[in-house]
Amino acid sequence: MTEPRQIPLAAAQYPVEEMQQRAADFYAEMARRRTVRMFSDRAVPRDIIEHCVRTAGTAPSGANLQPWSFVVVQDAAIKRQIREAAEAEEHEFYTRRATPEWLDALAAIGTDEHKPFLETAPYLIAIFVQRYGLLPDGGQQKHYYAHESVGIATGLLIAALHHAGLATLTHTPSPMEFLNTILHRPDNERPFLLLVTGYPAEDAAVPDIQRKPLDQIATFI
Repeated sequence: MTEPRQIPLAAAQYPVEEMQQRAADFYAEMARRRTVRMFSDRAVPRDIIEHCVRTAGTAPSGANLQPWSFVVVQDAAIKRQIREAAEAEEHEFYTRRATPEWLDALAAIGTDEHKPFLETAPYLIAIFVQRYGLLPDGGQQKHYYAHESVGIATGLLIAALHHAGLATLTHTPSPMEFLNTILHRPDNERPFLLLVTGYPAEDAAVPDIQRKPLDQIATFI
């Protein structure tokens, strides 16, 4: 087995007081993050999105195989196709598939089968899990912890977009195989999530919800 090549760790070192302030400041910034369903069609420079996707690509992954693909959609015609396909699946969900308990839980958020933001927002980022890698000789490379890895990368992407000043919406119509067809993705990829991003609309409003306090989400032992 080949020995891994090692390089020096380029990690920043801060005084404890600065670390405490940085941690508190980052929490305060992320605590302002809200999922938005009302987007502006205001253009966003592409390089902002590129940097945020690069940030997602720094996520840890099983055996460093980086089993993710990000398809960034700006084209209006493709966004319309995605909206039409997503709304068809959402109609089935809201009228036939969802249990009464699920619909009750969603009522507090105010969602329904209509998804205009899929066309209004300047960018849709379709995130795919690579179930296995494709080798140059046509063989397959097994991927380890692929879903967990892509989940971590998606979290970094959401944080990066928020940090840049953009709003996001995680959209998961089920099933999502239509994304493979519309976006011409290979058989080894499966849709993970559709991330809508852009500026919030000027009159954007969000549900009045509260996040659980620390003592309800963490245990220190």
